[in-house]
Amino acid sequence: MDTDTTNIVLYHSLIIFGELLIVFVLTHMLYNRRTPASIIAWLLSMILIPYISVILYFILGFRKRKNRYTKKPIKLQQHTTSYNIDNPIHEVLKTYDVSDAVQNREFVLYTDSKEAYDEFMQCIMDAKSKIYISTYLFGYDDVSKGIIEALIKKANEGVEIKILIDSLGSLCIYLLQYKLKDLKNAGAEIEFFMPIFQMPFRNYINLRNHRKIYIFDDKKVISGGMNISKKYFGPKLDEERWEDMLFLIEGSSTQQFFEIFASDWFYASQEKIYFKEEKSDDKGGILLQVVPSGPDMSQDALYEALLCGIYNAKKRIWIVTPYFIPDKSLIQSLLIAKHKGVDVRLITPKESNHIIANLARSSYMRELEEAGIEIFLHNGSMLHAKAILFDDESAMLGSVNIDNRSLFLNYEVATFVYNANSIVEIESWMKKLIYNSSTGTKKRSAPRIILENLTRIIAPQL
Repeated sequence: MDTDTTNIVLYHSLIIFGELLIVFVLTHMLYNRRTPASIIAWLLSMILIPYISVILYFILGFRKRKNRYTKKPIKLQQHTTSYNIDNPIHEVLKTYDVSDAVQNREFVLYTDSKEAYDEFMQCIMDAKSKIYISTYLFGYDDVSKGIIEALIKKANEGVEIKILIDSLGSLCIYLLQYKLKDLKNAGAEIEFFMPIFQMPFRNYINLRNHRKIYIFDDKKVISGGMNISKKYFGPKLDEERWEDMLFLIEGSSTQQFFEIFASDWFYASQEKIYFKEEKSDDKGGILLQVVPSGPDMSQDALYEALLCGIYNAKKRIWIVTPYFIPDKSLIQSLLIAKHKGVDVRLITPKESNHIIANLARSSYMRELEEAGIEIFLHNGSMLHAKAILFDDESAMLGSVNIDNRSLFLNYEVATFVYNANSIVEIESWMKKLIYNSSTGTKKRSAPRIILENLTRIIAPQL
């Protein structure tokens, strides 16, 4: 066979192979009951960039994959409470592998970046036996260096330190791990979640650990939206620092956070760790429900709880989110709530830090605005906090954004608050955000509106 014939055979073989892959992808989407929006988005990609989109589908298109490399589902230890919580969100979550709401002695909200940093450092300094840290972004700047120094000191004192870092979210520190050498030499254990260049069959680059869990002595936990970087908190106020939030819990919910961390740690290190339960009659009266979300949950419990909260709201739904790219069900539920007379408000950054996300959200915000829903665009630095108020009965705080990636792809954790005083505090914080916001979306040109609407096609993949 001459060279020309060989080239022709090879060329046609590659085309046939590519077409078979496309057929496989389409069959896979139909078999897994993908939403019409998701199917249309992938079909459009395959028309525009056929072979590249097929490769991207194998990287990005799988979520709850079942093979020996998949992270095992989390099953939180079941707790029961004598309190009668008359809340539909709580009832929905109870049907899944999520614990009932449990009693806690303390719940403190930190919306000031300096106060959040001071509390974080105080918890490190007060730790006697354990410090467990899970973060999406571990920076290497003046603030994180100070935290590393504090952790080295505690490690030298004999405190057990385990740090779990997402390899993609913290790509710089992942590639330059020598910067953590002193911390490791002091005895701290550091693992990277789904390391990018290791174990390719286990590494799902599209499924990232976005949880922020900071546990101290199995007694206190800090969670929320702040990563470890000067962008989020620090010892001095900084006008360019992002607007965000952390909260501290002391009580029974610490064990639920520990179980989530332990599951993630085992997946990354194959080491089992155990919770040291505190014996105390003072359980407190602050009811909190911790809800993990992501590929390690058999069902989308958090998403269903979110829809349940919106549909059952009678007075208000106030949403704080940095990224707002909802699916059809979420947008429809908010529109129905508004038509029922519910006070629906969206508080989001005036300008997002991602250009495509900025484009994609605009069309959804205009749709809400046309229905009479108030849109508040926060001025100043980037608003990165995530929270939702449902009436005066409950609030959701944590690491979850209102977009497909956060709700269906990333490993996330949210906390539902069923405490009147805490809800009043969260409301007060949201009112401050509203005070520092402008109202309504900007008027745009016709070409810009067309571009925004077109971006909705790829929104399910963002």
